[in-house]
Amino acid sequence: MNATIPANWIILFGILAVVLLAVAVGFIAQRQQQSKRLRLRFGAEYDRAVAELGRTKAEAELRAREKRVEKFTITPLAPADAAGFTQAWNALQGRFIDNPKGVVVEADHLVRELMLKRGYPMGDFERRAADMSVDHPAVVENYRAAQAIAVRDERGEADTEELRKAVVHYRTLFDELLEVQPARRAEPARQIPVHS
Repeated sequence: MNATIPANWIILFGILAVVLLAVAVGFIAQRQQQSKRLRLRFGAEYDRAVAELGRTKAEAELRAREKRVEKFTITPLAPADAAGFTQAWNALQGRFIDNPKGVVVEADHLVRELMLKRGYPMGDFERRAADMSVDHPAVVENYRAAQAIAVRDERGEADTEELRKAVVHYRTLFDELLEVQPARRAEPARQIPVHS
């Protein structure tokens, strides 16, 4: 008994194999493009998430952050608000020598207040850092470093140099978040042509 496969079935299987291969290649290319986009957007935060969760879960988490933050109304500060925050920061920084532990706590509170004013919701620290990483990935590591020192300070384990570093980390974050909405310039008065 000689079983032969008709030529049209062979052609159909060949076409199906080519289509499946094209879909697989397209899927892989799309994932690589998505990974590249996330890596470029999140920088070191991408690497941290991948190390912590693995690539697939990390990328899903980063995409979820993007979607969550898209729903926020993040706004730049009015110049007057920015001036008030800057003045508060300068006063805080001037008290460091007399009270380094208190200044670290104040810096954390001032950064939280600034985040809230800009429109970031105030969840727990990890949620705040995750939300902020979407728009400010370059400085979120500063936030994590400052927070780690603050936690160690609460346990009595941080020295004055570490507290100084925490304030520097908070300052880097503060400066990044202090995005100011440009003041509106008055429209120039329209010249009315004079006819003689």
